[in-house]
Amino acid sequence: MKNYLNESLSAQERAEALVNEMTVEEAASQLRYDAPAVERLGIPAYNWWNEGIHGLARSGVATMFPQAIGLAAMFDTDLVFKVADITSTEARAKYNEYSKRDDRDIYKGLTLWAPNINIFRDPRWGRGHETYGEDPYLTAKCGKAYVKGLQGSGKVLKTAACAKHFAVHSGPEAVRHEFNAEVNWKDLEETYLYAFEELVKKAKVEGVMGAYNRVNGEPSCASEFLMGKLDKWDFDGYFVSDCWAIRDFHEHHMVTSSPVESAAMALKAGCNVNCGCTYVHLLSALDKELVTEDEIRASCVALMRTRIRLGMFDKSTEYDNIPYSVVSCPEHKAVSYQCAVKSMVLLKNKGILPLDKKSISTIAVIGPNADSRAALEGNYNGTADRYVTFLEGIEDAFEGRVLYAEGCHLYKDRVSGLAQAGDRYAEAEAAAANSDVVILCVGLDATIEGEEGDTGNEFSSGDKNDLRLPESQRELIKRVAKIGKPMILVCAAGSSINIEHDCDALIHAWYPGSEGGKAIADIIFGKVSPSGKLPVTFYNSADKLPCFTDYAMSDRTYRYTRDNILYPFGYGLTYGDVVVTSLSYDDGKVNVEVENNGADTCDVIELYIKSHCDNTPAYPVLCGFKRIFAKKGEKLDVEIEVPDKAFTTVSDIGERKQFAKEFTLYVGTHQPDELSCQLSGTNCMSIEIER
Repeated sequence: MKNYLNESLSAQERAEALVNEMTVEEAASQLRYDAPAVERLGIPAYNWWNEGIHGLARSGVATMFPQAIGLAAMFDTDLVFKVADITSTEARAKYNEYSKRDDRDIYKGLTLWAPNINIFRDPRWGRGHETYGEDPYLTAKCGKAYVKGLQGSGKVLKTAACAKHFAVHSGPEAVRHEFNAEVNWKDLEETYLYAFEELVKKAKVEGVMGAYNRVNGEPSCASEFLMGKLDKWDFDGYFVSDCWAIRDFHEHHMVTSSPVESAAMALKAGCNVNCGCTYVHLLSALDKELVTEDEIRASCVALMRTRIRLGMFDKSTEYDNIPYSVVSCPEHKAVSYQCAVKSMVLLKNKGILPLDKKSISTIAVIGPNADSRAALEGNYNGTADRYVTFLEGIEDAFEGRVLYAEGCHLYKDRVSGLAQAGDRYAEAEAAAANSDVVILCVGLDATIEGEEGDTGNEFSSGDKNDLRLPESQRELIKRVAKIGKPMILVCAAGSSINIEHDCDALIHAWYPGSEGGKAIADIIFGKVSPSGKLPVTFYNSADKLPCFTDYAMSDRTYRYTRDNILYPFGYGLTYGDVVVTSLSYDDGKVNVEVENNGADTCDVIELYIKSHCDNTPAYPVLCGFKRIFAKKGEKLDVEIEVPDKAFTTVSDIGERKQFAKEFTLYVGTHQPDELSCQLSGTNCMSIEIER
């Protein structure tokens, strides 16, 4: 028996034995994302590129969950874990079937390039909805749960997760291939590297993907500083470039003069696999003595180690018999529905919600996102076997008449190409006039909010220019509002939006997945209470934000600003009335008593800490949370652990330690800021502690 087939040996030993059997040419060929077969050694072809940030993506039918930003809005790491576990189950089921048929194409492997744990520092960034929001702690908690769900706890990895994009990467999309993100040591450690360190150290994430941009002058995929961090954290997985990022070294960053030099630079820095084609030049780099054979083989060992950890060279694994029937099964879609319900954030309610079905006979459902599948999907998505749009969900749940009007195009001035501008406004007005209540479904989708090159947003390469709705929708809202009927706004978008118009209720639905329509209907009609919380700050205006290319955290996010805030981070209403009635702290744990004076509801108990020292962020920061369910009149005892890291701060030179001895802990269903208290009608409790 060849040693690489000996399952009693470690993955490292088996990988080394396997690579020792290869020629240097064979080893070099394995460093591409589309690695060819090495038939004489029984190594099948393998494509490293697969996606799964909110369900298995781009591989046909799969359970489609809310976009990652919506998963963060749940403030529920147990449910995030379940989403990832289902995603990996479906990935294995499909991999089993594809492998039987020798289909080893892109999006069919077990290395999922998820989660995206970049910090959503600026609401204009088009890819922000792929992330878990603006807070490092929340991002790390969700990211760790997702990694553990993807990778499982078996003898072999169920799938291999990948933390991306390492690091300091959050737009602008238009310049990502040549941009240099300049960031100080404090922001690096406190904000941009926090989640990556947690996922490497605590979740043992198998993969890390580099970013396109430079960080303080160094290309992210060949950064001595960033690679040094991975070494310091004892990372022993594989490192992959973002797709065609190594080509940027010579074409845009101008740190090398040729593909051969770029390939050599990336390999020597520790980039194991090239998503792209630059590593076809590795043998030329070897001939020119820019790299060594040992360096090529070392990268190949790292990749084979991951494939061995996935059980690809074992006689059998515990996941081989996962049946294809689990893909998009009813049980999985039920979890997608749970996520959609828990992710939607009720931002405003003047008493109209929940809507009493018995008091109305006709509902007008209006807007470009009313019957849109794209508004459910986000990006990096799979294909649902059934979609429930907002319109369909309301039609299914309401026995009266539902009048539908598209109202306008998502962003163009007309729906029909041969029509005059505003060709659907009259129909929307007519529907509103003939209804008792209007549900207006507006927002964005991934065709105009997303990744450079993947959107139809010719204006900003996927980024937003401002925080308003497109002009076509702003005009639609004005016209419908003039009709004078009660108006509920449902906004599907992955980021901060300022509706700029009054309404009776406002729900931010994110991109809620295939069950989004059923979830919105059940919330509107009171079958369930909304309970999502904002994982990002909603701002009034982009004009008052710092420059998009400025990566300093000052005047950004809830930790560093109280200006220009429309809705604060952590805010979200329910149909209940959960209040904190007592608070104590002992030995690293906060004990809270809460009481629900309203309708049955889920809610999130949020814990914030303020360190009394010079190095602390300007305002209290999230350091714990727990999702609860409370019946009307019920009292609950809630325990929240405060991690040791919460008592540390980061100095201006990037040193993290406990500088303070005195701290204030705040507990409530939102932040302890004045605006959150005003909007929610409830206050937080606080306690002073010494440590």
